[in-house]
Amino acid sequence: MTDLTPHGDGHLKFATQSDVDLFVETLERYERGELTPDQWRSFRLLNGVYGQRQVGQQMLRVKLPLGRASADQLRTLAQVAETYANGRAHVTTRQNFQFYGLSLATAPEAMTLCAEAGITTREACGHSVRNVTSNPLAGVDPSEPFDVTPFADGLVRHFLRGPLSSSLPRKFKIAFEGSTRDAMRGPIHDIAFFARVENGKRGFRVLAAGGTSTLPRSAQPIVEFVEAGEILGLSDAIVRVFHREGERNNKQKARMKWLVKSIGWDAFKERVLAEWELVKQEGAPRFAFDPANAPQESVVAGAIVNLDAPEPRSGFAAWRRTNAVVQKQPGLFAAFVTLRLGDLNPSQLRALASIAERFSDGTVRTTIDQNLVLRHITGASLPALHAALDDLSLGESGAGTFADVISCAGAHTCAVAVTASRGLAERLNAHLQGHAVARGEATGFDDASIKVSGCPNGCGQHHVASIGFQGGMRKIGGRALPLYQLTVGGGSVPDAQGTLAGSRFGRLVGKVPAHRVPAALDRILGLWERERTSGEKLDDFLARTPIDGVKKAIGELFDIDETTALESDFIDLGQSEAFSVTEGEAECAA
Repeated sequence: MTDLTPHGDGHLKFATQSDVDLFVETLERYERGELTPDQWRSFRLLNGVYGQRQVGQQMLRVKLPLGRASADQLRTLAQVAETYANGRAHVTTRQNFQFYGLSLATAPEAMTLCAEAGITTREACGHSVRNVTSNPLAGVDPSEPFDVTPFADGLVRHFLRGPLSSSLPRKFKIAFEGSTRDAMRGPIHDIAFFARVENGKRGFRVLAAGGTSTLPRSAQPIVEFVEAGEILGLSDAIVRVFHREGERNNKQKARMKWLVKSIGWDAFKERVLAEWELVKQEGAPRFAFDPANAPQESVVAGAIVNLDAPEPRSGFAAWRRTNAVVQKQPGLFAAFVTLRLGDLNPSQLRALASIAERFSDGTVRTTIDQNLVLRHITGASLPALHAALDDLSLGESGAGTFADVISCAGAHTCAVAVTASRGLAERLNAHLQGHAVARGEATGFDDASIKVSGCPNGCGQHHVASIGFQGGMRKIGGRALPLYQLTVGGGSVPDAQGTLAGSRFGRLVGKVPAHRVPAALDRILGLWERERTSGEKLDDFLARTPIDGVKKAIGELFDIDETTALESDFIDLGQSEAFSVTEGEAECAA
């Protein structure tokens, strides 16, 4: 039996001091010359420490399973950002926090601080089972058949520090979804669990072998339904097959999707199911709780604090439309906190910790849209909550909307990125702030998204965006000019019964110079306005519209040469110096 405690005092603690002690010991061995640079790098990455583009600086990734953090953990993260990093905490598209500008000498101190708060960096990076993500509304979503939280939490604890979890051919990603919509982009994962109830029993539809990057592949069903209590054994079987048969020489073709490409889906599925039978014969791992009556978190709503408060502030109505959603618990709301580019400073983190204790249940959840969620908010508290967030410059509307542009870290810190993707995301965010979609007043933008990545690896998940941008470059008169490959029509695909059938990957339209991207976006929206059918959503329109039609709408914006390029075109967005491409080693493939 796996000892799991999904809820209670320890349910947000995943760290052990022994992990940090081993990191320090291994660093000392490396410094004494007992380990090769490759051996040290592999170990370092498995413990969440990445080299940055800036020589001598490290990025620290802390692992937040299911995106959950307590108020005290937020205060710890604030101290890490303030004391050891560059003063910025960044929420990623895998619900983690990342910190930049650490030195290797002080990284163990930051890791110790995190460990004391129960926060781990173990297997946050490297060839491991990465952070398990889950819908941040799990447990409160009115559409869910049951709360997936205890099952996702149990799977995290089952794999963390497991015998195979840190020695895989390549990284391995898992997501849980309980709602009727694909909020977690499940089909781009190595394993995706979708909650179902059949014949009165809780269970999951399980998809496997998805991914993006240079081989976008939609995950396919391994089983249409497995009882919830059996998912640990099935997951073990999938990981064991990948561990045994995955590519270990060419890291560019080492994800599990490449194994499927090599042997075919039918052969892969057959091997997984055969391995599952072996796992059962050996005594499949099981949850310590009864899956039919899984423990649920206690709903501790914040106090009704605004009875004597002034009138709602300007912007509250728009914020409530886009950022507050009704929970299945009567009278309670979940409130999304809009984080532009996923960033927070230490003061904001500490204030959010107090806000979570005052208005909510003392916890937050991160989202794959790089935002935060406060849950169990009373309806009467919403105006006061908005005012408290507004005082922190966190009261913007539009969280998770088309106007909330997603971006990877890009060339600001990532050694392999081509372009400064954050600069483009920031420009597009500002460009769309006056748009009705940011206030929740526009129709037709349901599930539509803009996502930006600085390279083909796709950490910004641009492959599955309605409108995606992938960083690149072109030589004009011997000078490097930043541009973006524009794709349209990415998203989720339902079947005739409304069940998720898989992911739809964006189709390439062309390459747009970076400074012309906002104008290209306007032309795409103009095309939709002119040619959509009555009530047609942007997502559906871009999925069906011929690429030639989109190209024609963008027109001359694609064309640039020595006679039409401006000096500003040779400077990347958000930068001040001439654009250049730095060849760096991709530690994400190390």
